[in-house]
Amino acid sequence: SKSSSTALFEYIPTGFTKESWAKFKGDEAKKKAAQKNLGRLGPKGFQSRSFQSFQEALERGEAAHLMPVENAKKRLASGELKMEDIPYMQRGGAWDNSDVKGAKRKNWLASDKTYAGGGYKKSQSVSILGEGAGLDWTGSRDRTGPQAKQIKFDKNYKAPNVKDMKKGTQET
Repeated sequence: SKSSSTALFEYIPTGFTKESWAKFKGDEAKKKAAQKNLGRLGPKGFQSRSFQSFQEALERGEAAHLMPVENAKKRLASGELKMEDIPYMQRGGAWDNSDVKGAKRKNWLASDKTYAGGGYKKSQSVSILGEGAGLDWTGSRDRTGPQAKQIKFDKNYKAPNVKDMKKGTQET
């Protein structure tokens, strides 16, 4: 039997040379590798803190409500504002000013350390009830709460119906 050879060719889009296409693919692969954890919850453009930590700092007088600054880039360029005067969410930075060189850093509370150490995952629940396990849509989890006990009916139990209830002939 004859063996046949097959020549394999690579697709190169119009307008690219083999080298420029290889460089383009390499650049795209680098960009894709840089985009990690795309399914995460929470803000992506700035480093945030928990609401609990913000509330504690607010009560101590260490924090204030941050309102957006109008014309921030223009006012920054003119020297009217310093970078740390722009709220961290607007500048895409960190709440403690660690992204601004020369700025005074804000103190981390114990609740900030807990949150940054992964404590936020506890509050990122998919439950419609806030925190904890979501609803048991499959019925596979153990029952909890007041209706956890199954009510037992005797062998001759007949469920009530509206017609009998209206007549008042409901048997007990």
